[in-house]
Amino acid sequence: MEELFAIFTAIFLAELGDKTQIATMAFASKYGWKTAFSGAIIGLAAVNLIGALIGDRIGDVLPLSAIHKIAGAIFIVFGVLMITGKL
Repeated sequence: MEELFAIFTAIFLAELGDKTQIATMAFASKYGWKTAFSGAIIGLAAVNLIGALIGDRIGDVLPLSAIHKIAGAIFIVFGVLMITGKL
């Protein structure tokens, strides 16, 4: 249960104010909160299911330290691309 709460907290804080939340607010203003919430839940569940399945497979073949380094590098690359306007 402690692990579940840690994952929830990390994802909740990471997702605050992101593009998904802004898009959901825009859809809610047009289609109502129930439709926007339902669509967002289905979309987020699908994306996170794919991520969890891929992550599970990657965890079987790569050590955790390598995964952390790769994830950090990808995060930095995306940050630079966003700052330079190329993404």
